[in-house]
Amino acid sequence: MQALEWVHERHVGWRLNKREFFTDLFYLALGYTAISWASTRLAEDPLKAVKHSLGITTEWAMHLPFLAQVALVIFLVEFGQYWMHRLMHNNSFFWSTHAPHHHITQLNAMKGSVGNPLELFLISLSVVALFDLPLAAQFCAFNMLGAISSFAHANVRSDPPRWYAFFFTTIQNHSLHHSVGYEETRCNYGNSLILMDRIFGTYRAGESAIVGQDERKRLSIWEQTIFPARPLIEKIKERQGQSASTAN
Repeated sequence: MQALEWVHERHVGWRLNKREFFTDLFYLALGYTAISWASTRLAEDPLKAVKHSLGITTEWAMHLPFLAQVALVIFLVEFGQYWMHRLMHNNSFFWSTHAPHHHITQLNAMKGSVGNPLELFLISLSVVALFDLPLAAQFCAFNMLGAISSFAHANVRSDPPRWYAFFFTTIQNHSLHHSVGYEETRCNYGNSLILMDRIFGTYRAGESAIVGQDERKRLSIWEQTIFPARPLIEKIKERQGQSASTAN
């Protein structure tokens, strides 16, 4: 999918350069290592422990047809991500964790992995661990979601058929979500299933070739990491300045 950007480019302004490529690669590696570890240890394992201690069982899920199991995983993940994503656009603290992702100034296949580590952890949470489902179904569902999400971020000049765009998020939907105006970002929250937005009334048609926030200021990896702590850092600096003034 990344290679397709080099042969079927959608927007010249989103052309991948070396800095963007290695930044994206860093976040992709972070997601498969530290974020994955944190999600497993801090969310999935505790959920499984609670499930076991309360004697909760969903044996029925193991007897569903394979495609139904895959669909169930996709629904559980996307339903949770939709509401978490929507919360991030409607609460100042959660927005502070998510805003770095909106500071990207171009969309590319790996851009879905870019963001503040706390946001990447929060958006990874799901209740799939509470259900008895075969690993094969989970593997299939997560790979489908990954492919759809990557395509929705990719700078590829290719529009999917209408039936696909009715259910799944496309670059048109998602680029509009990344518009430069904050109010314009409050739509199309579905990471892979735009159907969620159609159901809950947050769908908006359109496309934006210009993306970013705060006058399209691109953030470094370090700036993205400390972004939610900026108010605290500024207060500390202010107090230090006041202390220095008093001492003088």
